[in-house]
Amino acid sequence: MSQQKEIVMSGIRPTGFLHLGNYFGAMKNYVALQEKYTCYFMVADWHSLTTHPDTKELKENVHRVLAENIACGLDPDKVALYCQSHVPETAELYLYLNMLAYKGELEKTTTFKDKVRLQPDNVNAGLLTYPVLQTADIILHRARYVPVGKDQEQHLEMARNFVNRFNHRYGDVFPEPLAFNFGGELVKVPSLDGTGKMSKSENQNATIYLADSDDLIRKKVMKAKTDQGPAAPNSPRPDYIENLFQLLRLVSSADVVQQFDADYNNCVIRYGDLKKQLGEDMVRFVAPIRERAEAIRHDQAYLGHVMEQGAEKARRSAHTTLERVREAMGLRYF
Repeated sequence: MSQQKEIVMSGIRPTGFLHLGNYFGAMKNYVALQEKYTCYFMVADWHSLTTHPDTKELKENVHRVLAENIACGLDPDKVALYCQSHVPETAELYLYLNMLAYKGELEKTTTFKDKVRLQPDNVNAGLLTYPVLQTADIILHRARYVPVGKDQEQHLEMARNFVNRFNHRYGDVFPEPLAFNFGGELVKVPSLDGTGKMSKSENQNATIYLADSDDLIRKKVMKAKTDQGPAAPNSPRPDYIENLFQLLRLVSSADVVQQFDADYNNCVIRYGDLKKQLGEDMVRFVAPIRERAEAIRHDQAYLGHVMEQGAEKARRSAHTTLERVREAMGLRYF
């Protein structure tokens, strides 16, 4: 009998455009995970309603996120790639978990406090119970591993609390979800302006999006910050220069990186050449993903099939879980 694979679950919000940081920080790992684990990758459309209640562009955003994820290498035949709202069982589990979540602890969540500051006129109950819905998403599939960034670790900690409360009160139904550790493979992709990392929303000129045109990519790279160059051999590199080298290491060949390394260390670096090379290599990397995503995005029939197939896999898993949950909670009356 074949050994059962461990279950991995992750959610993707349908807001903003995917960029190189998403690719190297998450997508590349997701693509590797699909070979070894049973994976559930969810487009978190319900979550987006907590901060984007206007749904005019939601359908288009959901389609784009799905298309970009498939273009990056996620295979809908290997994983369950689905929309949160296509799995109504999530809402039932969310309801039960809300009975185990306390107002005080939810108000202390860092992300809640941040959102209250950013949108004081839209502090809705969904925003407050965001970590509860997130827990429902994860444990609906009895997932063991959740690939999360540093900013989401507190939510995962809360998910473990809710799981332990449920198991303590009603019996052992859920495994404790753990952060998936990629070891040294977790890549932070620096922004082109040398401040922080690439972001969906902040400084769009310093971020390379997977939907950017060839010319726009070249333009953004050429505007990246540089200086006069090193005055002495083997000088340490300022952050904004090191950033350019890090981007080069992601998309260029080893000998190209080696050449510019040597030029820098020998004080003969020409930043114009480096940026031109980086721009071309970025274009060569992004263009096939962009073109594939565009083709998928315009194939409504295919996207419909992907969503249906994903929902079917997710609902099968969710149904089994909910049967166990109702049994454990004593909610079977006949």
